[in-house]
Amino acid sequence: MTDATHLGSTAPVLEMRGISKQFFGFSALRNVNLTVYPGEVHALMGENGAGKSTLMKILAGAYSADSGEILINGQPTKITHPSEARAAGITLIYQELNVAPNLTVAENIFMGQERTRAGLFLQRDQMYQEAEAILESLGASFSPKTTVSTLSIAEQQQIEIARALKDKSRILVMDEPTAALSDRETERLFGLIRRLRDDGIAIIYISHRMEEVYALADRVSVLRDGEYVGSLEHQTISADRLVQMMVGRPLQDFYEHESHASMAADEAPLLQVVDLTDGREIGPASFNLYAGEILGLAGLVGAGRTELARLIFGADPRSGGEVYLQGRRLHIDSPVDALRVGIAYVPEDRKDQGLFLEMSSHNNITMNVLGQRAKAGVMNLGFLKNIAADAIEQLGIRLASPNTRAVDLSGGNQQKLLLARWLAIKPKVLLLDEPTRGVDIGAKSEIYRIISDLAAQGVGILMISSELPEVIGMSDRVLVMREGRLVGEVGGTTGEAITQENIMVYATGAREMNLA
Repeated sequence: MTDATHLGSTAPVLEMRGISKQFFGFSALRNVNLTVYPGEVHALMGENGAGKSTLMKILAGAYSADSGEILINGQPTKITHPSEARAAGITLIYQELNVAPNLTVAENIFMGQERTRAGLFLQRDQMYQEAEAILESLGASFSPKTTVSTLSIAEQQQIEIARALKDKSRILVMDEPTAALSDRETERLFGLIRRLRDDGIAIIYISHRMEEVYALADRVSVLRDGEYVGSLEHQTISADRLVQMMVGRPLQDFYEHESHASMAADEAPLLQVVDLTDGREIGPASFNLYAGEILGLAGLVGAGRTELARLIFGADPRSGGEVYLQGRRLHIDSPVDALRVGIAYVPEDRKDQGLFLEMSSHNNITMNVLGQRAKAGVMNLGFLKNIAADAIEQLGIRLASPNTRAVDLSGGNQQKLLLARWLAIKPKVLLLDEPTRGVDIGAKSEIYRIISDLAAQGVGILMISSELPEVIGMSDRVLVMREGRLVGEVGGTTGEAITQENIMVYATGAREMNLA
């Protein structure tokens, strides 16, 4: 990490002072300040709609500020067009990468600024030579002659960074750069970012992932509702302080919910899973879920949590075991069977397994109830319209209109859209797989409220999450899986508190090895 004292003694490379921006009467930014120093990773955080992207687009010349000023190396700098930003040494790498897949790496790096002779003839050899030197400095493993379509997302990011270095950029803005990367690719990117920082480049890093901020940021600045809240040095960064700054309330308030489950010895469970197995990797698994209970399902990656939920829902075939709902044995051979009896499943990958991205929000919400109240095979459009409108209002889905495509919504609103579809069937049991993955802290808070409200209404909820604070904060009990088996339970009547330590001794096998 860059020493904070050193930063304080160095002149800032960037100052944004009093930046304000309105869109059609809506104030997106109000008198925002941001100071960034050379050779630092400066994280920019805030929930969706806080103004992060708007502020960075003003810096990159995509938008013009209504008021305020930008100083580069202490000099007032007019930036009203991307070309002026590039001339000032500023590059913004968007989450959706700006590469031409059918061109070579070198052609992408020099796009619009090709090396020519007499302004007519491309000097490809010179472009390849210059591109190779830049790629070598980045530690890239591909050739400048490689066609971009053959490269991974992480490698395509390196092309964008190489383009910035070719332009001699001293301020590099990265917007959610790890969204599509694997863990290994993310670590490589972090190493590259640290090398760029050590070379004196200022990096503004937009992310909602706190673990990334802890790992990378020398400082973090927070926006809320279009206003600058404040900044923290690396040594003062904590989840409690960041959450308080981003949403205006303490972290502990996130998980407050009242348990409505009755797990007394004489209380009949809502859902019973008995010796459920796929005959290969999962089970036999047995557990009870009670009405109004939030039952956490924890475990390390690959423990089998998602696979168990899919067996219950009928998404994967089971070779043995039974599922009972309110004492009645169920015959679930497909998700349609589960839906008919009131079991809903929100998958972990909302884009590939949940949403119809190119369809309207209205159609996504009503997909599971299209046949309800139909007459002679004709859909009841008024009924469907009311279902969608009620869901949008009750879940607080932020969109321009019900006709807005799912792909055009933020991650948090996409997740609420998917929840709305399954809540439309009025489920008795809700299986939630990573319900807050990839959403900002404000959307997480809203999703937690929705989950708690459903439990208060008597819905039984099985919640899978890889975030232990989420599991601990939301669950009435927690089941722990390891290697496809249920190996432990904490909370409820077990006498074991729901803590990270108690969950991990089961998840890692430490208890069986007498290490706990």
